[in-house]
Amino acid sequence: MSRFRKKRGKSSPSIQTASLPDIIFMLLFFFMVVTVLRDAEIIVQVTTPEATELTSLERKSLVHYIYIGRPVERYQHIYGTSPRIQMGDAIRGLGDIAMFVGEHRLRVPENQVPAITTSLRVDQEVTMGIVTDVKTELRKAEQYKVNYSTRPRID
Repeated sequence: MSRFRKKRGKSSPSIQTASLPDIIFMLLFFFMVVTVLRDAEIIVQVTTPEATELTSLERKSLVHYIYIGRPVERYQHIYGTSPRIQMGDAIRGLGDIAMFVGEHRLRVPENQVPAITTSLRVDQEVTMGIVTDVKTELRKAEQYKVNYSTRPRID
């Protein structure tokens, strides 16, 4: 019969690090895919009015934003100080609303087109004239689901 001997003086085996770069690159790729970047650089000042009855939008991918307000100080030498309409990353006119809505409809699957919502983020200092003009152009572009962005009232 053989005898079992205890192994003394030997260290534990070292940890294999050959797959470590693969794991790091997989994590990096994962975070690059799931990270959402900012949609647009805000060129106009928007301080939304307060509201008490708020509902949140369910499908953020079906929402596109139109910002209405005065240009921020950095862009006032280009656009002036009167209220402007921002769609995406650019200041655009009323005539560009139909094209903006159409571009968003092309990016959405056809069965989800009726659920597309336009969210108006309007500065509280802006007069209703420009908002009415935007709503009229949205109706002409057959975009009837319009949401007004507000901030919650803190009592």
